[in-house]
Amino acid sequence: MNHYALTNSVIYTGEKVLYQHAVVIKEDKIAAVVLENELPATLEKIDLQGANLCAGFIDLQLNGCGGVMFNEDISVRTLEIMQETNLKSGTTSYLPTFITSPDEGMKQAVQVMRDYLAKHQNQALGLHFEGPYLSVEKKGVHRPEYIREASGEMLDFFCKNSDVITKITLAAENPTADHIPRLTESGIIVSIGHSNADYAQAKQRIAEGISFATHLHNAMSPISSGREGGVVGAVLDSDIYAGIIVDGLHVDWSNVRIAKKVKGDKLVIVTDAVAPAGTNIDHFIFVGKKVLYKDGKCIDEFGSLGGAAITMIESIRNVVQYADISLNEAIRMCTLYPARAINVDNQLGSIEVGKIANLAVFDQQFNVIGTAVNGNWQSHQ
Repeated sequence: MNHYALTNSVIYTGEKVLYQHAVVIKEDKIAAVVLENELPATLEKIDLQGANLCAGFIDLQLNGCGGVMFNEDISVRTLEIMQETNLKSGTTSYLPTFITSPDEGMKQAVQVMRDYLAKHQNQALGLHFEGPYLSVEKKGVHRPEYIREASGEMLDFFCKNSDVITKITLAAENPTADHIPRLTESGIIVSIGHSNADYAQAKQRIAEGISFATHLHNAMSPISSGREGGVVGAVLDSDIYAGIIVDGLHVDWSNVRIAKKVKGDKLVIVTDAVAPAGTNIDHFIFVGKKVLYKDGKCIDEFGSLGGAAITMIESIRNVVQYADISLNEAIRMCTLYPARAINVDNQLGSIEVGKIANLAVFDQQFNVIGTAVNGNWQSHQ
């Protein structure tokens, strides 16, 4: 039975910063948060040597990492490789993201997700379908020949499988958006993204049930003038959650700072990572396209950004260094806020008694030195 205490750390609970405290793990749960001098002498202790301890990071948009892409190898093993890579950068839970493809691939992804969840708990948290119900004008790396309207059969399929489909990204102007109320009633989070809608269209869809925005500022109509706010303006002028990529390439730091001031605790860090994250490969295949990885950028033959190669711990370091965000708040943007955004904050996202013991430990130089998943401690040193 797992029963031990993590000691000698700075603990970021999600609410407070604690010193000279210990987190006690019993089986797969956080059993106690107590002063170190109150620990039983017989309890096993793991000395974290002054490092930072927080809830494990939750990445709500992850296409691939560790050299693999979910779209290219739709298998439980792909998801396991992604999770093994995640742990090295402190991410203990994530939404595998499956981008625009034919219906057959989407159905296969749902079955694989179901098989994975039967085997692994509190790690992959359900599927994120990013597309194919998008705008061709804002397609990014998505293949335009697969962008379409959802059939009645697929809408039925989504609702029947809403227990393993956590989120669907669609464009406000795609006719599929007419079914937002039905999707949300089934329990699926609908996110606006890859959309060229105007402000009024986007606001209308938000009123109909959209509760998230996919990679804010990327593949969405911008604030183009004082008279037209676009999708970006509609997202900023609402209380929905928004994911943002903080690699310094997808969004200028000034826009990250503005978004943080406006969105507050509704701004969530995502990686949108692809195969090179956590590896040193220089190219990969993404939905049949060759994407090059050079100087930190993933670009296709037309120069479109094809995902990011950043990790969660690098994202935290970046926003602290370049976006004037405190470490405590940066951690919440990767833990508590994403947990709230997909309604798993009753189990994950903060260090509280009774929650699942998914934890991350990193030093002052932003090196991840250990993680716990379902209470199982793993050193990464």
